[in-house]
Amino acid sequence: MKVTKLIAPTCLSALIYLSGCSGVAIDVLAGRNALQTGRPNDAIGYLKRAADLQPNYQTPYRVRVGVLSLLGRAYYESGRDDEARQALERAVSLDRDDPLAHLYLGLTLLRKGDGERGRNEVETGLKAIGDTLDYINMDRVYGFYWDPGMNIRSAVKHALAAKLDNSQLATAAAQLGAEFDEEIDRARRDEGRRGGGSDGGGGN
Repeated sequence: MKVTKLIAPTCLSALIYLSGCSGVAIDVLAGRNALQTGRPNDAIGYLKRAADLQPNYQTPYRVRVGVLSLLGRAYYESGRDDEARQALERAVSLDRDDPLAHLYLGLTLLRKGDGERGRNEVETGLKAIGDTLDYINMDRVYGFYWDPGMNIRSAVKHALAAKLDNSQLATAAAQLGAEFDEEIDRARRDEGRRGGGSDGGGGN
């Protein structure tokens, strides 16, 4: 974890130097790093600032994740369910194809006791994760970098087919949401080692 935390300043410096990234992009990068290192309260500060400035911002990667999805996840993981629901409802309204918006909205609804809609949203998010990875995997140049062992897709299929109760489904979905978010960065790093990925290009 210490090594992961050290990556953020380097990435931030590189982005500023190479890409001329906006303050919003830098805040989103820092917020994602905080989420991926188990610091959702820290993530809220970065992501709320970014969302206030540009609520429709999406990461410029092959899989685009909205800032409101990330903010909603941060609120959810911090136990701030009312704020999570508000952010995630907005995220879904802005981009109905964002898997993580649906997934974390569903998790929030499940925790608030709305079992039927919560399950539907979680299942929609899980299906979208699996479909997104299947679609990217068809890219003959870079597709094999994404979920190469099919671990995420297999876990998604199992979660959807296993008739889990709400608590079990929530546990599985939260783990898969985090795995999917981290897979975006793993695949990008592997693509980069090949000589440059296709961030901002085709795909989702």
